[in-house]
Amino acid sequence: MTDWFARPILNVKDVEASLRFYVNQLGFTNPWRFDEEGRAYVAQVDRQGCALILAKTWPEKIGKGLMFISLNVEPETREAAVAALDALRAELEARGVPVKEGWWGYQLLVVDDPDGNQLLFNYPNEAASGKTAGDEA
Repeated sequence: MTDWFARPILNVKDVEASLRFYVNQLGFTNPWRFDEEGRAYVAQVDRQGCALILAKTWPEKIGKGLMFISLNVEPETREAAVAALDALRAELEARGVPVKEGWWGYQLLVVDDPDGNQLLFNYPNEAASGKTAGDEA
């Protein structure tokens, strides 16, 4: 049996600046990077099983990425999921990261990277609404 391992690519203007944001403010690690002319051109960031590739290869796609991230919690209860997201929000805000509310059929915690790519963290599903991701709740 073969397992798949997906690493979405987020297109950015400046990989060095994006690395500083993802590592210093979002708490990711940087396991590898590819430099071109002494500057990062492509790099990977990881946090708790979430791997993202930051690339400067397709300028027309900069800031158009959406990444949906779910937190697996133990025990798998609504209360544990809410507590984990509330703790993540507190951690990010303590690091100076602006966190927004969003909606995609349920409440989201939304983080924009410096280029406008969005990380969407979902709260447990509640009542549906006509709002979309990134809308204020």
